[in-house]
Formats: sequence, C-alpha cells, structure tokens
Amino acid sequence: MPITLQALLAPNKRAVQFAIKTLLGGGLALWLALRWGLEQPAWALMTAFVVAQPLSGMVVQKGLARLLGTLVGTAMSVLFIGLFAQTPWLFLLALALWLALCTAFSTLLRSAWAYAFVLAGYTVAIIALPAVDHPLLVFDQAVARCTEICLGIVCATVTSALLWPLRVEQQLAGQARQAWESGMQAASASLFGEEQQRKDLLDILGRIVAVDSQREHAWFEGRLGRERGRAIRVLSQALLVLLRIARSVRRQWQQLDEREAARVAPWFSKVHEALSAPDQADLLLLRQRVWEAAHDPACSPAEHYCLARLTLLLDKAVNATMALHAVEEGKAPADLPESLAVHRDLPLALLFGSRSALAFLAMSSFWLATGWISAPGGLVLTCVVCSLFASRENGAQIGMSFLRGLLLAIPVAFFVGQILLPQWSGFPMLCMAMGVPLFFGALGMANPKIGATATSYSLHFIVLIAPLNAMHFDVAAFLNSAQAMMVGVGAAVLAFKLLVLHNPAWHGRRLRAATQNDLVRLTRRDLRDAETWFGGRMADRLLQMARHYAALPVHARERWDDGLHGLDMGDELLHLRMCLEVAQVPLGQARREYLQQLEEVLAQGPGAGREALLDEASATFIDVLQRQPSSDPLRLAVGAVLQLQKSWGKWCRRQEELHGLA
Repeated sequence: MPITLQALLAPNKRAVQFAIKTLLGGGLALWLALRWGLEQPAWALMTAFVVAQPLSGMVVQKGLARLLGTLVGTAMSVLFIGLFAQTPWLFLLALALWLALCTAFSTLLRSAWAYAFVLAGYTVAIIALPAVDHPLLVFDQAVARCTEICLGIVCATVTSALLWPLRVEQQLAGQARQAWESGMQAASASLFGEEQQRKDLLDILGRIVAVDSQREHAWFEGRLGRERGRAIRVLSQALLVLLRIARSVRRQWQQLDEREAARVAPWFSKVHEALSAPDQADLLLLRQRVWEAAHDPACSPAEHYCLARLTLLLDKAVNATMALHAVEEGKAPADLPESLAVHRDLPLALLFGSRSALAFLAMSSFWLATGWISAPGGLVLTCVVCSLFASRENGAQIGMSFLRGLLLAIPVAFFVGQILLPQWSGFPMLCMAMGVPLFFGALGMANPKIGATATSYSLHFIVLIAPLNAMHFDVAAFLNSAQAMMVGVGAAVLAFKLLVLHNPAWHGRRLRAATQNDLVRLTRRDLRDAETWFGGRMADRLLQMARHYAALPVHARERWDDGLHGLDMGDELLHLRMCLEVAQVPLGQARREYLQQLEEVLAQGPGAGREALLDEASATFIDVLQRQPSSDPLRLAVGAVLQLQKSWGKWCRRQEELHGLA
C-alpha cells in the first residue's frame, strides 16, 4: 500500500491519538476565538496545528519559542510600519533584510529555540503587510494577532498534556540505551576486525546527536525530565570519549610488529567480547586483568602503550554504563560537562538568508508592478515558506512538498467553503465540515514521510476557509486568493532552486578549514569542556559531510577522509593533554614549546612534503618526558606524542596521494 494511503486509511494507534489531540486542541481554540469575537479566529486554529507535536514537552517548548518569536515579530512590525509606511520600497527592503537576518540566525543557532527566529521573521509580514494601507491600525492588528496566536498555543498545550500524554523524558531512557548499545558495538567493532565504515560511524554519531537534542524538550517535563536531560549530557560525552579511545587503541594496535601483535591479540579478543555483551562487573574485572598485563616486565613499550589504552577504554566503557544508569534512574551527577557544541557555518547562514531575501523581493516587485489586490496574501506565504525552509539544504524539495499540500487543499477547501458551508450554520456544523478534512490532515502530519505535505494541506485549508462568526462566500475572491498563494509558494521554491549548494566540494573545504581551526584552538583550550566542544562539533561536521558524500565524485570524497584524520588528530591531542594534566610533573617550558610548535604546524594544514614537520618537536618532547620519573600517565603521553606524529604524517601522505607534490 502506498505511504499516503497507509497513513490515512491504516494509521497506527499513536497517529490516531495525535490526530484526535490536534483536532480537539484546534477546535477548542477556534470555539474560544469565535466566542470572544476575535478578529481572525483562523489564526488560533492554525497555531494549534503548527505547534502540534507527538510529545508533550515538545509542544510546550515549541509553543514558548513561537510565543517569543511572535512577540519580537509584533514589535518589529509596529516599528517598520512606523518608520517606512510612507515609503513602500524602503519598507519592503527593510522587511527583506529582517527576513534574511532571522533566517541566518535560525541557521546558526542549531537548537530547538531556532524556531523563535523563524516566527520573528514571518510574523512581521503577517502583521505589517495587511496594515500597509492602514498604518494607524497596525497596533490594534498586532495585539489581535498576538491574542489569537497565544490562544492557539495554550489550547494545543493543554490538550497535549491531558490526553494520552507522551513525555519526552520517557522516550529519553529508551533512546539513551539504544545510543549506549550502538556506542559499545562501535567501540568493539573498531577494536578487533576492520576499520569502522562510514555508515557505522555515522550511525553512532547520529544517535548521540539525536538523543542529546532531546534535552531541551525534556526540561519542560518536571524534575525527572530535567534530571534526565542533565544526565544525557554526561552520557553524550562518555560515548564520544569511548569512540575516541577505541579509535586510538586501534591506531596503537596497527603500530605493533607481528610478535607484539600476537602477544596482545588475546586481550583484544577478550575486550571485544566484553564490549559486545557489556556487563559492568565483568568490565571492571577484565580491566584489572588488562592493567596487570600492561605492567608485565616482559612487555615492550609499544605493548605497554597498547594495553594501557585498552585499560583506559574499559574505564570509559564503565563510565558510559554508569551514565546510562543515571539517565534511566533520572539522577544526574553534580559535576556536569558542557553541552555538545555544534558547528556554526556563517557563510551557509548568509546564503540561506539571501534566499529568503531574494524570494521576498521578487514577489514584492511583482506586487508593486501589478498592484494585484491579493498579492499581499501570496507575499505573506512567501515569507512563511522562506522562514521555515530557507535554512534547509533541501529547501527546494520541502518547498515542493509544501506546494503539493496547497494544491490538495484548494479543491477540498472549495468544496467545504463554497458549497457546504453556505448551506450550513452553527458551530457544530462548522466543526463537522472542517473537522473531517483536518482529521485526515493530522493523520498525515503524524507520518514523517508525508508530514510536510500534510501540514501544508491543513494550514492552507484553514486559510482558505477563514472561519468567522459572520462569513462571506465569494468564489472569485477564493480563486484569487488561491492563485496568490500558489504564486507566493512558487516564488520561494524558485529562490531555493536558484540559490542552492551546487558545489559540495566547496562545502567540504570549508568544513576542513573549520576542523583545522578547531585543532589549533584545541592546543590551548580549557580541558574541562574541550571533550564536548571538539567532539560535538566534529560529530556535527561528519554528519554534514556525509550528506554530500554521495553527490561528490569518487576522487573528491577525500573531504570525508579529511574529517576522520582531523578527528584522529584531535583525539590524540586531547589524550596527550589529559595525560600531562594527570601526571602533574614540572614540564614548564618544554610543554609550552611543543604545543606552540604543534599549533604552528596545524595552522599550516596538511599537505604534500609536510609529513616531517612534527618529527623534531616530537623527538625533543619525548626525550623530555622520558627523563621524568616513570609513571603510567607519562608513558601514555609518550604514546600520544608518537601517535600525533604518525597521524600527521598519514594525513599529509594522503594529501600527496590525492593531489601530488604540487
């Protein structure tokens, strides 16, 4: 059965519950708006559908973000009308600039609160454009829109909390366990066998980022939700550290000769089995045995480095297991790490902001040139589509889904609004006429694969019906409004098509430059939050690189390799600095000189003929470390310096293979 028919005719239980909650929340908002005689009750109904989410915490968070954005947009609409009501071109240019800035900031923020910038962008258009002919009424209209939108938010939140509530914090425990299991399996696979493939690494990174992103929603679900959200921060960091150590152990293993590898192989097999079916007691027992083996006098230095890192890996596996238990029990530790950082791409944000401004100015020029009376409705829709989707790399595809929803809504709204409703009267009949089409729309919204089209269908159906206490039915006005909507959405999609990321290699080069800059900063960044800062940003970048991987030619896919090499260099640098911190020996000037030389080399970036740039500095620093009183942290530090040197040489040789000596 096709996806659409399955979602509408054979929905699952949760989809039906979501549709009923959404419909009841919207119906309550519409009834109150009509009962209180608000100017445009449709906005209350639309808001209830816009903020509808399957999880209760998500509804609250999205509702607050929408409220904040609405208040800011309302204030800016009054300001723009007050300043530019007599100069249409300046008014439209100011509105285009504001829309571009809001789109850019929503791209940069990279959190659930980015939705506030989306609302701040198109709320100005919703309030200011209809008021451009009556500037003295803009404040009254602003108050009316705020009242209607707030009513929709409250009604949607109440129904979501009271009817079949699905709490984010209840989902967090299951998602956290899935991420933990994937992390353990990924660490185990990277130890014994082939190197992790791109898909495997992306799977665990995607799970970590996904579960970490739910923290903001859980914060609105009481003490248990906040505690689980805080514990997720610990788990995310623990899993990133686990992956980092696992990859470093694998790199250390590859440096052993055949005799050393044969001696260490049994321990690798035991750790591999322990991580495949992890148990905290077994991990602790195995950790002690590996630790004793690492201090066997018969071990070579290379074997010691490898087994010591294997011991550290087991420590991190135990830490990750304890973090999982903290999430499941809802008891966050007192000492929390920083949240995962994300990669903020200013050039890409400016590109997406330009798409919004271009679409708005194109539609504005059309309005000024033709004087079409229905054009402001299309212009508002252009702002809405641009605000929602211009910050997406697949904005054109989503915009087409939005257009399909509009095309589906037009005939249904015509039948209901121009044929049925003129013959019916009363709120019950209005609910019956609008409720059936909106129920099927809500069923589609519950399915992620058709959610964009279904949401567009529902919202445009409400706009075209425009329920009021005293309704007026005019087929010509209906068709005029529908055409303006199609032109408005079409202008936005055209802008998405014209300004698109056609060159993924350019995107990859900028991500590599950002990674290189992070490595430079990592030589001097405070260790307390360095793990989550670097690990979170690198996970985000690798996920972005993977989105363009299939679009790149085979010879240009080294950008993904650049990301992995940068990740390995950062992992070893973090490991070195942590070992030196634990060792607490007076290295002073030698440590500063080595990190400064490393910073200078990283600032140059990898390239053909540069593989030996770290050799002299590494040899000098290793000599200093070996003259200190022997300790396990110092021996691990020596291994980290060697791995930094070898990882750098491997990265440079890879560049030479791809681009030659030139």
